Amino acid sequence: MAQGMVRAHIVVPEEVVRAVDELVGERGRSKFFKEAVEEKLKKAVRTRMLEDMAGSLVDADTPGWETPESTDRWVRASRTADQERLERLLGVD
Repeated sequence: MAQGMVRAHIVVPEEVVRAVDELVGERGRSKFFKEAVEEKLKKAVRTRMLEDMAGSLVDADTPGWETPESTDRWVRASRTADQERLERLLGVD
């Protein structure tokens, strides 16, 4: 077993194990579950961070963010400006 690795006994429905084995084979099962858990952890951490940040700008006076519609316009203008700057830097016509 690789250093830093721990065996963990988990209970998984038989049909899930069968589906994973059909997709990656028995020898690829651990890697598949590891990658799936890592992906789920990243998503859960992002979700928690977003929930913690929710409402953090309520009392901030940010020009262009007064309403959902004005925020949408601000974001689109910012993306357009970024794209134009990138094209100028890359010399794209």
